Amino acid sequence: MTISRKKHSTQTKVKVVLEALKGETTTTQLTAKYGIHSTQINNWKKAALAIIPEAFSNHRQSQDKDQQELIDELYKQIGQLKVENEFLKKTV
Repeated sequence: MTISRKKHSTQTKVKVVLEALKGETTTTQLTAKYGIHSTQINNWKKAALAIIPEAFSNHRQSQDKDQQELIDELYKQIGQLKVENEFLKKTV
C-alpha cells in the first residue's frame, strides 16, 4: 500500500501560513482544520519568514540594475564580435 503525496495550492499554503503567523490559532488547530501535518506548516512558515525581508529590501533592485547593465554589455560585445567576424570573412 503506497501513500500518495498531497499537492497543496499556493493559495492554501498562503492561507495556512498567514494563520500560523497571526498566532490566533495553534499549529495543532491548523493541522486539524486543514489536514496538513504540523511539520509541513512549520516548514512553510520558516520559508515565508525567510523570504519576507527580501520584499522590503532595496538590495534586490540594485541587483536587478547590475544584472541589466551586465546583459547590455554582453549584447554590445556580441554585436562587436559579429561585426569583426563578418569583416574577417570578407578579407579571407
